[in-house]
Amino acid sequence: MPDSAPSAVVVGAGIGGLTTALLLARQGRSVTLFERRTALDEAGAGIQLSPNASRVLVALGLGPALARHAVTPDELVVRSLSSGRRLAGMPLGETMRARFGAPYWVIHRADLHTLLLDAARAEPNIRISIGRKVTAVAVEGARARLSVETAGGATEEREAGLVVGADGLWSALRPALGDTRKPVYRGYAAWRTTVPAAEVPDEMAGNITGLWLGRGMHLVHYPVCRGRLVNIVLVARAEGSVNVWNSKAEQADVARHLAQALPALRTLADRPLDWRVWSLFDLPPPRPWGRGPVTLLGDAAHPVLPFLAQGGALAIEDAAVLADALAGEPHDVPSALRAYEAARRPRALRVQQAARENGRIYHMAAPFSLVRNLVMARTSGEAMLARYAWLYGWQPPQHEARRNAA
Repeated sequence: MPDSAPSAVVVGAGIGGLTTALLLARQGRSVTLFERRTALDEAGAGIQLSPNASRVLVALGLGPALARHAVTPDELVVRSLSSGRRLAGMPLGETMRARFGAPYWVIHRADLHTLLLDAARAEPNIRISIGRKVTAVAVEGARARLSVETAGGATEEREAGLVVGADGLWSALRPALGDTRKPVYRGYAAWRTTVPAAEVPDEMAGNITGLWLGRGMHLVHYPVCRGRLVNIVLVARAEGSVNVWNSKAEQADVARHLAQALPALRTLADRPLDWRVWSLFDLPPPRPWGRGPVTLLGDAAHPVLPFLAQGGALAIEDAAVLADALAGEPHDVPSALRAYEAARRPRALRVQQAARENGRIYHMAAPFSLVRNLVMARTSGEAMLARYAWLYGWQPPQHEARRNAA
């Protein structure tokens, strides 16, 4: 990357922002990473890294570190929440790696965030500035002027030739770029906790990802922290929304939603666990979602419901496509950003739509759930893998070019 290529500002030091900063720094760009929090910790419990995301992180050189902290489940097992009956299964583990060329990992979000943060801190081209909230952005030709509020309340002005907003669902950059729409609440909330692996019900034990389907709700669990803990997420219909991420949950709400579950799972509501809750939103991406030398990434651009476990994966994909577009147009940043947005919009829309459809299927009531269960029982694990080949088989654009040239 020539020295004259514009330096970059990345807003948000979450998974998408850190991945973006690493990829841009590896191109030789100088990157400033702004994070409004004063402590760089990561809320949430677990995250699934399907092959479309893990291949990007492996290419960044993070594979060995991730393999030490992540778990590779052997299988996805789908069951009825009320009866416990097995409905379907899909192979993961080595089958997933062999088919798609990259692992399917599950990992504690804090472990993933720490690995990315350590890699960013080791990069001489990355400067991390915490306690800095970007409140406004003004586009002036090929430059952008940022208003930055410090933790002490002072305001600073910064200028950059490339700005990437990776500041999440309630992005400050999105409305500053003219998109004043609010994320749309979809009528569901998610409750999550972690339980020591030795203390989970027998029905949730083992090296698997479990998916339990019920009327108007579902439950997901998988091992994290090298198998020492089990991450549990319960999604159910909820009136009204909780806009604060990671709010403390009421035990009574968990018990009420688990009332339809089989007895072994209902015991989760009787334990003094630290349940957290957040509401579920999405928002179709605008066209384009950036202006001049400014663009958005991840949930700031296209928040997605979690029914495909692809929120973090999409942000990692975004980072790879953005870096590739900028490598092809290192000096014409606006053109590179519009190309990135045009490339990502169809993919984001497809994942959003597929996630909504999965939610509809997961939460069916009788008699539709009986038909769903029959179809699942007749679908082989290989057929399920084939159904999601478009998702898990995604390749970063530079990999596509190499394959086409071969």
